[in-house]
Amino acid sequence: MSLPERVTRETKLAEVMEIPGAMEVLSKHRLPCLFCPMASLEMSELEIGRVAEMYGIDADALLQELNEKLAEAKGE
Repeated sequence: MSLPERVTRETKLAEVMEIPGAMEVLSKHRLPCLFCPMASLEMSELEIGRVAEMYGIDADALLQELNEKLAEAKGE
């Protein structure tokens, strides 16, 4: 899987997980179930914005940090 152009609320969790450093950002924002067996089955379906909404996470702050990691990974 290649890196997305930009992380949006509609970006699938599986795509987010491909970004180097994304795991630390998700953990910092206390995204639960990253290693849960059920989550691994649904990662290709779950949108990061919906996951943030479900767990009361500030989606704007999360997206900003994920896009910063994405830019770093692309050398921007």
